[in-house]
Amino acid sequence: MTAVRGDLLELTPEALTALANAGFVKRAQKDVAAGLLPVLETADDGTVSARFDDGVRTSLPPGRTLRDAQCSCPASGMCRHRVMLVLAYQAQAASAAPAPSATPAEDEVDASAAGGEWSPAHFDDAALAASFAPSVIEQAQRLAAARPVVAVQAWRSASAPPIARLPMCSVRFFSRSSLVHARCDCKQGSGCAHVVVALWAFRQAGPLAAGSPERMVEVHAPADGDAAGDGHRPAALMQGEAARALQAQLEALSLSLWLDGSSQPLMALAARFEAAREQARALGWRWVEDGIDELWLLLQAQQARSSRFDPRRLLHVMAELWARLRAAAHADSAAGPPPLPASQILGVGVKGEVALDHLRLVSLGAELWSDESGEGASVMFADPDTQAVTVLERQWSRADDATAGGTPANLLGRRVAGFPLRQLASGQVITKTATRRANGQIDIAPGARQTGVMPLSPKSWDDLVAPLKQPSVQALVAHLRETPPDFVRPRQAASGAAAGASGQLHVAAFEHMAVLASHWDAAAQVLHARIGRAADDTEAATSADADVPPLHLALPHRAAAPSAVDALARALAGEWGALRAVAGSVRLQDGEPVMQPTALLTVQRAVVLQAEAPAPQPLPLQGEHEEPPALNALATDTLDLLALWLRQGLRHQGGGAASRAETQAAQLERAGLARSARLLRGVLGQLRAAQRGALVSQLALLSLWMQGVGQ
Repeated sequence: MTAVRGDLLELTPEALTALANAGFVKRAQKDVAAGLLPVLETADDGTVSARFDDGVRTSLPPGRTLRDAQCSCPASGMCRHRVMLVLAYQAQAASAAPAPSATPAEDEVDASAAGGEWSPAHFDDAALAASFAPSVIEQAQRLAAARPVVAVQAWRSASAPPIARLPMCSVRFFSRSSLVHARCDCKQGSGCAHVVVALWAFRQAGPLAAGSPERMVEVHAPADGDAAGDGHRPAALMQGEAARALQAQLEALSLSLWLDGSSQPLMALAARFEAAREQARALGWRWVEDGIDELWLLLQAQQARSSRFDPRRLLHVMAELWARLRAAAHADSAAGPPPLPASQILGVGVKGEVALDHLRLVSLGAELWSDESGEGASVMFADPDTQAVTVLERQWSRADDATAGGTPANLLGRRVAGFPLRQLASGQVITKTATRRANGQIDIAPGARQTGVMPLSPKSWDDLVAPLKQPSVQALVAHLRETPPDFVRPRQAASGAAAGASGQLHVAAFEHMAVLASHWDAAAQVLHARIGRAADDTEAATSADADVPPLHLALPHRAAAPSAVDALARALAGEWGALRAVAGSVRLQDGEPVMQPTALLTVQRAVVLQAEAPAPQPLPLQGEHEEPPALNALATDTLDLLALWLRQGLRHQGGGAASRAETQAAQLERAGLARSARLLRGVLGQLRAAQRGALVSQLALLSLWMQGVGQ
């Protein structure tokens, strides 16, 4: 009796799209629907062979993935015949009558193929050894020696299989009966060491309920008899001499910035920043190194008067760096297993960059910038397969333009990976030449035959799911409230890509999306709008909907992208039909989600705000001034005061600085924020003291508390 290929029956269209590509799957599905099936044969060993009408023969033995199938067609790689073999096999199995009797093994395969909750943790060492070469397992052991932190997500549905998010790539498990169909988004695609590390992560995570939130696991290679990974306490990361030296270096650097200001000449800081960066790199603290890099870039942007500079973002990064080290020290000294290991907070085991396999990216918008010496852009993309957010960054020097004897017509006309920037920013990219860094920065090498770009459509974001795409404002608010603070999460380039934003990149898409109100704040040069769920003609909004705050859009005018505000106003006015979805950087402000939008989808087209052609649009002015909540306004004023001190330097403040700080402290005290008031007064006391050891801690804590009060 021939064996039943349960692994082929388990491959959903989504799995086949990931293992091959969407074009092959759609064409094969059309052929199956039309009855154009090949002739199938299944050998005793389980090898499935397909004979097509055009004479092509394709075979897929057990233990082989689609890439390893043998096909006589001229294609050098993946082809439609391999996909067609799987779909034809599934169609044949579906049409076959149930056997009158079956062996227990066949019953087990049928139940497995029928679907249901499962975890990759059930694959034992024997299955691992049968699916991977010893050299691959040895490479996985070397990767696990760095104790990387992996986020594992349990099975949710047939179209949402178990997934493990490693620091450099993501692994999806499409088959519960075969490891060969596990798909990694690295260049190798399958059969790589990342799949083995992902499997160990699921084992060490323990039982996971279907649909449960992601669980963070600090992975290590299991020793003999320790498949579950119990009893392995990592060595302390913050106690060594090198670690203490870096902490002292960053403390001194932060103190210098607070005392002399971020406006001081960078020449005096360059060597100190480079030394701190090298120390972080030597320790393998990737997120600390990344934070130092962003801090240095912000200082450079301030000196160049770049539109990339934002004083609140500078304050945010300063506080984040301080808090990340303190959070790691707390996790390092915890008596039991901490909720988040210190290695994740610091970014230990996150190395270099990884080359990616066949990749589809959909644009979530772009941010343009310019300064005295150059200009550039950040294009935000989402990967519908892994739901990962990536950022493509480019910059061009004005000096190079002058040397070349001319100036480009505009920034959006510059070419990236062989395509105009406007086309990439407003498109879907399919490429085989991408590399990605751990913080989500992506690069695409030029190659006419390796990269293609299609325009965004109103359905381009349909494949995005939670947590990236939220189905309601209520769900978005709940997700933002549950998300850990920035200083313990992996650093992502998308968080700082939007100028003036320190939020998370999300897509909001819900039924009956409507513009409830909009106005132009001429004084602040910001276009405001409130997006909510409109009641339809047959029923009023439910009481639950009435309690949900609307999504507040706030888009400031930027000189580098003067048409963005007009493009948003045109979309809000319904020029391209009703809204379907909006993407942008979101943060909570007084419990309300505030988004700086980067792109929208309407029923007619996609609108990437900073890539739209100029078309002036009348803007409704604000009628009455809307006062912010008192606590929110107080937190904003305090943060503005701290940002001013950071730019100018505390030792360069005039005589009125102490009086203003005391007034602010009194207001904090009257509002019930006594601890914040004491911190602010403590800063003044430290300035007058001979020793200023606590100054950095006081300012960082005050900044973090005010951010929390504002949210």
